[in-house]
Amino acid sequence: MGELLKGAPAASAITDNLIERASVLKGKNIHPCLAILRVGERPDDLAYERGALNRCEKVGIAVRPYVLPEDATQTQLMEAIAQINRDDSIHGCLMFRPLPRTLDEQAACAALLPQKDVDGITAGSMSRIYSGYGAGFAPCTAQSCLELLHYYGIAIPGKRAVVIGRSLVIGRPVAMLLMQQNATVTICHTKTRNMEEIVRQADIVVVAAGQAEAIGPEYFRGGQVVLDVGINWSGEKQKLVGDVDFDRVLPIVSAISPVPAGVGSVTTAVLCMHVVEAAEKAAVS
Repeated sequence: MGELLKGAPAASAITDNLIERASVLKGKNIHPCLAILRVGERPDDLAYERGALNRCEKVGIAVRPYVLPEDATQTQLMEAIAQINRDDSIHGCLMFRPLPRTLDEQAACAALLPQKDVDGITAGSMSRIYSGYGAGFAPCTAQSCLELLHYYGIAIPGKRAVVIGRSLVIGRPVAMLLMQQNATVTICHTKTRNMEEIVRQADIVVVAAGQAEAIGPEYFRGGQVVLDVGINWSGEKQKLVGDVDFDRVLPIVSAISPVPAGVGSVTTAVLCMHVVEAAEKAAVS
């Protein structure tokens, strides 16, 4: 039976560390501040926002909301981003996506300063992930995968890692983060041949396939560590499920993150980590 890699203990450990760091900053009269930019009232955005607000309160991060109506214009959106960019007291910005289809999301992402991009949505952040240089941060969910591995003492250097999924939000960034930790990484996707065989060769498997319980026991062997990043509603089971067929894979692998209560539970802690890091960088610039 595999070990459950639950996110709450990792998030708590990160939070405790951030409380100390935020306190040091406040002693220097620097108050970490996060802007939350939201257009409309999507239920998933509101749910994540509540979690972010709670985590920020624990850490001691001020939150400044920028809420626009569902029918906001591109001009209103760009002005809100410009205000956030100009305000030196704001260290990070979380902009909820996807934006309404009436808005140019690419232009909005491009307008945000990379040094305030605490969720890895700008080209500057992507550049840093791939080159190791520049401003910006990795997407919080991708970074959460690494934080979960570190918390549970799972060594990465020299390991074979397979990432299922190649999105810019999770797949490709988490692959680069694993490579930075000296893993040997393979990315699989819908066109990959013999995917089951490739995945079985891995020591660490990150699954971001985007399809409920699509990755079954035929992909796995004993001794593997599995991080399931997927989150899907199962009408049949009437509950949230991951991209991995959890009940059938759990008895096979060495460790696996559950859905919910796994990787997703760490994301708000990583968001706060990025805000505090941005404030620390601003303090010495």
